[in-house]
Amino acid sequence: MQYKSYQHIEKLGRDEVEGILKGKCYIQPKIDGTNSVLYLGDDGIVHAGSRKRDLTLTSDNAGFYNAAIRDERVREYLTRHPDHYVYCEWLIPHSIKYYNDTAWQRFYIFDVFESNDEGGRYLSFDEYVPLLEEFDLPYIPNLAVIEDPTEEQLIEVMKNNHYLVPEDKIGEGIVIKNYDYKNKYGRTTWAKIVAEEFFNTKSKLRMKNHDLKEANWEKKIANIYITEPVVRKEFSKILNEYPEASRQEIIGRVLNAVYNNFIDEDLITAVKVNKNLVLNFNGLKAESNNIVKETIPELFERNWARAQ
Repeated sequence: MQYKSYQHIEKLGRDEVEGILKGKCYIQPKIDGTNSVLYLGDDGIVHAGSRKRDLTLTSDNAGFYNAAIRDERVREYLTRHPDHYVYCEWLIPHSIKYYNDTAWQRFYIFDVFESNDEGGRYLSFDEYVPLLEEFDLPYIPNLAVIEDPTEEQLIEVMKNNHYLVPEDKIGEGIVIKNYDYKNKYGRTTWAKIVAEEFFNTKSKLRMKNHDLKEANWEKKIANIYITEPVVRKEFSKILNEYPEASRQEIIGRVLNAVYNNFIDEDLITAVKVNKNLVLNFNGLKAESNNIVKETIPELFERNWARAQ
């Protein structure tokens, strides 16, 4: 098989996941690691990939490739199931630094995709867990399984998500999966709620238009949605994904990644909340860049060097 990247998970409330809460929903912890994939290549060898590319010994992603290809459980599983893509999070420090000490430098499986002549499908949790357990492979558990959950129920589950973190902390967020669901475009798509964004920006998202009459829309919108955790997470992803990149290349990639994350994840919400919103996108990009520079000023110093 060839490399296959993981699907994009949409924020709950987006049109792409409209109706996902109708039916049996599996709620799982969202982990702040690096998205990874394991599969058996056409050459019969175990392959490991990041969220965007195939990995090699000389072009790894924070040590995931080196660890995964040496894991006999992975090799045995994929030999038994050569048509499976195994998606997992490789837990390394990103925005959240307080995971339990024993949780780091491990992978946690959250989905299995079965390829076939018609394209393929995601196996349900109930289908893939027994297959993984046969080989003692680690997987992310359910926090809850709820029929027709409400947003209030989901928030309560998220508040009590202590998976891999101390009891006085909560995890990055939750992912909602409905294995019988396809969106209006005919695609299987999962939804997510990110804790930091929900608890820190929910009240701001309820602003009325008159609150912003005299405001610089570009600055106001950027300050609401482009938060420090968002910037630092994209920064960490770039460092992991491009270990040999120069400082100037990293700067360019981080600036673009943060801005594109807003366009992909939050623009539609900003428009829905503020019906009369008019944005100058050049100005918005400039405000996004300013927030990045304020958040990680060390990157913009000429003597910056990667932490070892």
